Amino acid sequence: MPDASGLTFAKAFAKTAGVLRQAGIGSPELDARLLLCHAAGLTHEATIARAHGDLGRAAAARLEALIARRLEREPVSRILGLREFYGRAFLVDRHTLDPRPDTETLIEAALVDKRGLHNHPLKLLDLGTGTGCILITLLAELPEACGLGTDICTEALTVAAANAQRLGVAKRASFVSCDWLDGIDGKFDLIVSNPPYIPSAEIAALAEEVARHDPWSALDGGPDGLDAYRRIAASAGQVLAPNGRILVEIGCEQADAVVEIFNQAGLGLDGTRAVKRDLAGRLRVVMAEAPQTGRAEGRSPKKTLGKSPCSD
Repeated sequence: MPDASGLTFAKAFAKTAGVLRQAGIGSPELDARLLLCHAAGLTHEATIARAHGDLGRAAAARLEALIARRLEREPVSRILGLREFYGRAFLVDRHTLDPRPDTETLIEAALVDKRGLHNHPLKLLDLGTGTGCILITLLAELPEACGLGTDICTEALTVAAANAQRLGVAKRASFVSCDWLDGIDGKFDLIVSNPPYIPSAEIAALAEEVARHDPWSALDGGPDGLDAYRRIAASAGQVLAPNGRILVEIGCEQADAVVEIFNQAGLGLDGTRAVKRDLAGRLRVVMAEAPQTGRAEGRSPKKTLGKSPCSD
């Protein structure tokens, strides 16, 4: 972008959108508006009100730096350090998966499934919590619930804890570092997860915004994309409360495989409700229930990791 000093807000916006459009960036106008607001430290409404005012040299320099990052295909949410999810703004950084609108389907499925129980003290478990967006959203929507978020990445857990504090649910949330369900004890009414599900060989071909900027560990689902589901299914029955449920996000072509993995693990699936579609009509969430038999019993107890706000 040419030197933006001396430009009005309107001209800076037009030039930024033009540069992004020429580079093949999707939604150049929206990105330009967000970057301009961030550079100027103003709201969208304020930049419009000052459309013919001078942007100023300092803001212009910041804008040029932001544009350079976007041209490197860094997502706007990572540049801003915030991503909106289910109507709330979540902190994101290089250690966390960038929350996607598709994952809101999991939230909807969980809330519909628990309709009528919003004032009950449900115990939630979020596996691979990342930013904490799933757990924190559910806690915000279920004011009597408490929850535990796990992640193998301690830096991600720091972000999740900060988000819980910012969004007012910190007293009902705790976060521990562990590998899926290893070391988790207790019983939970609802287990949720958006695990890595991209086959390893396919990650490099994803959009640059994803392949270059999302943590590899949050994308890589192993050779067939199903490694995490196998790990989760193998132990979920041990920590699901009676009548508890588990909901996992899936890739749009993985429904049959994940349903079979859950079946093999003894988790109960309702054929009419086992899979939920997202707003684009793609299969997005698999839902299962606690085992109705003793298949998950008889294993050695696990050592609890950390103290959960759900503890008795």
